[in-house]
Amino acid sequence: MFPTRLSFMRTLLRYLGTESASVMRPVWEMDNDGYGHAVYSISFGGYTYSLVAVSNALSPDQRTDRVIAEAWDTTYVLYDGVPDSNEIARLTENAPLQEAGRFTERDLVLSRANKSVRLFAHVAEALRRGAQPDLQMVRDIGYLMRTTAVYGNGKFGIADREVIRERPGLDGPFMAEMLTVWLIRGFTHDLVEHVGGGQLDPAVKRHLGIGNSTGLGMAPFLVSHPDLLNNWMMARETALARVRAVRGLTSEQIDRIVALTDRAAQHLGEWTVPDVEHQQRIARLRLDWADLTANLKDLLDQPKPIDQLVRVCATISRDCEELAAALVLEPFGDLVDQLALGMISAQLPPLDPRGGVCDLRMLIEARWDWALEINFDDPWETAQFWYVSEEKLEPRLGRRAEEPGADQESPLDIARQIQALHRDMADADGTLASFLRAYPQHRSAVHRVQINLAHPYSEICDNLIGEGCKPIDMLRCKLSFFGASKFDPKSDRWIRITLAQGAPLFDELGGADDWWLPVFGA
Repeated sequence: MFPTRLSFMRTLLRYLGTESASVMRPVWEMDNDGYGHAVYSISFGGYTYSLVAVSNALSPDQRTDRVIAEAWDTTYVLYDGVPDSNEIARLTENAPLQEAGRFTERDLVLSRANKSVRLFAHVAEALRRGAQPDLQMVRDIGYLMRTTAVYGNGKFGIADREVIRERPGLDGPFMAEMLTVWLIRGFTHDLVEHVGGGQLDPAVKRHLGIGNSTGLGMAPFLVSHPDLLNNWMMARETALARVRAVRGLTSEQIDRIVALTDRAAQHLGEWTVPDVEHQQRIARLRLDWADLTANLKDLLDQPKPIDQLVRVCATISRDCEELAAALVLEPFGDLVDQLALGMISAQLPPLDPRGGVCDLRMLIEARWDWALEINFDDPWETAQFWYVSEEKLEPRLGRRAEEPGADQESPLDIARQIQALHRDMADADGTLASFLRAYPQHRSAVHRVQINLAHPYSEICDNLIGEGCKPIDMLRCKLSFFGASKFDPKSDRWIRITLAQGAPLFDELGGADDWWLPVFGA
């Protein structure tokens, strides 16, 4: 999957533009080496929020992207309001401690980031010489720092989601986190200019996004929030259905799609990763995309051209199909942007015990046949188990035959649960209420089947404990909704990405919303 105009970062920045939001920097207490603290404030929707950023000296042996790290180059808190001197003192003391710190309900998001040491040092040195950085390095790396965690929703004592759930601008999924990341990106620009004593060219600065290093902690979210997964996918698929139904394109729309296709080709050309398998996929996609564009104008001049384009891409490769699905949404903001309002989560209905066992059994056989076909007696299909680490409270994936801890397994084995439910229903009859009195262990599985009836995109139709499960696929799905690009796998369990590359700078909100798959110089 690829980012789209429905991705959360795009949605947030469009909203900030309509609000005429502006960023102020009331505090900048940095020494010549860039160590100290700063405060950025932004107002929208009737509220003001502030990013408190702390920059510390960090020895090379302490710099790691792993969650076990205990020190970082920079740490951050998104604060509810404008902190006074006492609150700034509290936050500058506790932000560098991260999980070990003490936080309050005024603290909305907790984050940290490490420098891309090579690029940060190069940019600062270039500015000291009165020059601009090497454009190839900027293109290849794409960010001055990368975050290693962006915590929200009540974790480690910060504010619960309920505090901001109905606030304009932050009511959508992960909006507070996206706001934090965008403000951090701007702070990295200011910090390198401060250290280098010069000003970056706006085009260079715009291409410097914010990196992120993400591991297994993100993957189980898609399983534990089936309603959100459904709503995200439903918005995307509805948007795609709307544009595929367009009967014909104007010459201006055709030119726009061709220009975006060329931009995507340049983006693919600038996207290189060390991972051999993933780089081979990128190379294949470059060739597929080139084949697609050879006769693109002729294709777009046909009836229902978007539908035909998507159908053609589906015959080429899955990666090509997904890139086309993202591409075709871009020129049709008037048709799709409002769908972002439906990507939030409403309260799920509770389990309904009034139905009949036979009806539920037939529903499972009709819609969960993929789960019933898995042979869980085969050790290959149960090779892995999910659990939560005691030290960092982060999801982990263990080897069932080799590692202890399977007795503490997290319930992400949805397919196995559904199959066990179906097996125990084989000879049962009567109401669900009577069945669940006899088999209370199946309450969660019954509830998921009922949720899926009203939320058709709520389940990942795969075995998440089998040998073939690749958590990175779940990571990329979720990160594409965030708006991530330049996916850089480091294993099948963690990945580096870039966010807000090409996005508006602090003084550019309200400008053109045109930074899908950014390329250097655009």
